[in-house]
Amino acid sequence: MRTNLNLPITKTLTVLFGAVLLVTSACKKDHAPVPADAGSNPSSKLTTNAIGVAGPKGVCYVEVNNNDIRNVGNYTLSTGQQLFDIAIIFAANINYNTTTQKAELFFNPQVTNVLNNKATYIQSLQAKGIKVLLSILGNHQGAGISNFPSQAAANDFAQLLSNAVTTYGLDGIDFDDEYADYGTNGTGQPNSSSFVYLVTALRTLMPTKIISFYFYGPAASRLSFNGVTVGSKVDYSWNAIYGTYSVPNVPGLAASNLGPAAIDIQSTSSSTAASLATQTVNNNYGIYLYYNLPNADSHTYLSSVSNALYGKPTVFNSGTSTTGVTFYQNINYGGAVTSAIPKGTYTLAQLQAYGFVDNWASSAKIPTGWTVTMYSNDNSTGTTWTRTSNTPNFTTLSPNANDVVTSVKIQ
Repeated sequence: MRTNLNLPITKTLTVLFGAVLLVTSACKKDHAPVPADAGSNPSSKLTTNAIGVAGPKGVCYVEVNNNDIRNVGNYTLSTGQQLFDIAIIFAANINYNTTTQKAELFFNPQVTNVLNNKATYIQSLQAKGIKVLLSILGNHQGAGISNFPSQAAANDFAQLLSNAVTTYGLDGIDFDDEYADYGTNGTGQPNSSSFVYLVTALRTLMPTKIISFYFYGPAASRLSFNGVTVGSKVDYSWNAIYGTYSVPNVPGLAASNLGPAAIDIQSTSSSTAASLATQTVNNNYGIYLYYNLPNADSHTYLSSVSNALYGKPTVFNSGTSTTGVTFYQNINYGGAVTSAIPKGTYTLAQLQAYGFVDNWASSAKIPTGWTVTMYSNDNSTGTTWTRTSNTPNFTTLSPNANDVVTSVKIQ
């Protein structure tokens, strides 16, 4: 389960590329279970090859509002293979334009930062054999994957998704039917054709990319229309209730493409996670779902899973430099964190390559003997603050530096 939390932001980012509009908010999740009956039908599907050993593939959602998706690539088995096969950027939103009465694709600043800096965040994982998907879910505006009013409307949104995959070099799209609040803004309720039309159109546009379904919400009971099944169009589906074992009932998907076990790394006990892994192997299912990978080293916890899945412990290999200044999203070094930034003068665009987000930083760690000058505007302009030691709370600076830093000089 994921918690529904819209994080406050200080800027609205609206960037238009082709037909895709980027914007403001991504949710996190907390929900009740959806019943799922065991059973699947065989089907030939796409595969990934990151693990390189026998056993289920690892799929990992990362809350990029708070954590660095590159952490997915820092975990290997003791024999060197990557632990995770698929990393999912959580999450983009389906918003509703009340003027055009159409669904639009929106990204908040943290998601935008990951996508705009694809070489840093996406390609670095792909270079390790990890596929990178973008998760799509509603945003309380009435638009979702289950209520497109026509095939044309579903096709239009599929085109937006395909454009995003192409633009950012992604490996596919993950669908999550939550927080649409169907009926809001005069939108329709879920219908039987919407999701089938959407995945059919997207598969045509992306014949070699991955399409996955987080088995939850109205879409989970609307998987067939006019003889076409969602399972014939998507590659994978997994259980949405963390800490439980429940087989997604998606006709057309073989056991090797289903994930009945789902864990929240930060809340599911290691014993439960290991038990779910053992069940997955014993029942010959092909996916194991992880959610909420933190910035902190979690290899001990993950070893409880990998030992059960593959008979091998997990090793943490930090892929970032430890020498440099690190900025944090929250006070007291909390929330998302940049990678270590070496000495130099940085514009906003240059900082973003290290995971920095404009008007976002609330604390910083500074190596002994280093000096950091922070600027409220880009290109080393505007109000300045000079720091020579760790600073846990930018609100205590004069003037208040919280959520206003845009460029820096590090000496």
